[in-house]
Amino acid sequence: MTHRGWQALVWAGTVGPQDRVAQRYGEFGTGAFMAFPPGDIFGEEHIALGPGCMIGAQVSLSVGMAPGLPLPDGITTPVLRIGARTSIGRASHVVAHRSIVIGDDVMTGPRCYITDQNHVYTDPTIPVGQQWPANDPVVVGDGSWLGVGSVVLPGTHLGRNTVVAAGAVVRGRFPDHAVLAGVPAQLIRCYDPATGWQPERSR
Repeated sequence: MTHRGWQALVWAGTVGPQDRVAQRYGEFGTGAFMAFPPGDIFGEEHIALGPGCMIGAQVSLSVGMAPGLPLPDGITTPVLRIGARTSIGRASHVVAHRSIVIGDDVMTGPRCYITDQNHVYTDPTIPVGQQWPANDPVVVGDGSWLGVGSVVLPGTHLGRNTVVAAGAVVRGRFPDHAVLAGVPAQLIRCYDPATGWQPERSR
């Protein structure tokens, strides 16, 4: 009985384009859905979900410093865009302040973390938490796959069909068809149309 009740609650709590909750979003594409229970979600009016997008249970999506606060001048909306048919894995966090674009047909494993903002430590006389953070836009290319527990830091630009290994911490610009692994993440394989897949050390 308990399991049936929970399954009914999960079904009832899943959000689709026809639901009132979906109207809070800047865009909520046809066939998109957000599983129940959700994580922490705010700034929905600055979030765009593409058609067929799937947001797993306990996923946190946020835009801005706190619920209800206006965006800084010069920030355009949507701040967070998740593409068509993209799947965000259970318990992941996508934290946007300036611009995060996750392309079409992207898959993430559970517990991934993607953010365009980080704390700074420029002034050694001031606690890190009291220094104003820095923003740098993030792009995850179409068709990419982010492994379980991977972290994508501000300023990252991943090309199309990129593979990020489980637990990798990624920062920087990487080409299409790259395979990244490690902390910090390194380019370990890439695709050359002339020669096929090559290990990076042989290039």
